[in-house]
Amino acid sequence: MWDVQVASLREDVDSILAPSLPGFGGTPVPATQPTLDDYVDALAKHLDDEGVDRATVVGLSMGGYIALAMWRRHRERISGLLLADTRAEADDEAGRDRRLKLAELVRERGTNALLLQPPKWVRDGSERWDAVEAMVRRQPAEAIAQGSIAIGGRVRSIDLLPTIDVPTSVVVGAEDAITPPAMSETMAGRIRGATLTVIPHAGHLSNLDAPDAFDRAMRDLVRRVAGS
Repeated sequence: MWDVQVASLREDVDSILAPSLPGFGGTPVPATQPTLDDYVDALAKHLDDEGVDRATVVGLSMGGYIALAMWRRHRERISGLLLADTRAEADDEAGRDRRLKLAELVRERGTNALLLQPPKWVRDGSERWDAVEAMVRRQPAEAIAQGSIAIGGRVRSIDLLPTIDVPTSVVVGAEDAITPPAMSETMAGRIRGATLTVIPHAGHLSNLDAPDAFDRAMRDLVRRVAGS
């Protein structure tokens, strides 16, 4: 899902990593249920394996939850943050129940069950839906189930926001129906010096719906990190 951004930023950034979480993108599915912190620690190990001490971390949706958890666990590895179409609140009981039921559904009926009623990941009428659907179909059902459960078990990160002291950008699609712009406005307001970019004509996967605008926000953050 980051192919466009990786290609776009190669002229501006020496090293770009776009790792898959354990179980996704052809990586081995964990034998036991991972927590969000397990995903974070796997990414920290990936930085170690690549010889990277510090990185600007970009996370969208679930990736945003992971980026915040990475700040909590490995903040010394982070030189900048981009939090896109995400939120700092934990799921309430109803939300956790929905995550568990989704995991059960996917385990029972396979990955295609996730697409029976297309989620509101992209804006209505987006030409990107076919590409998103194809990406989803390539992922193992068990990896999706594990990811859903891990998201539901995440901790609240609101109190963490004021501790963020690296250049930070908050980005959200104006038509994001899952984590609406108001959530991003609140999050940006709690992070000292954070910038907020609301991208017109973009839904929850704003980097796919409006890659040019998303890339501009990324480049701006890269410049801020370089100057900090």
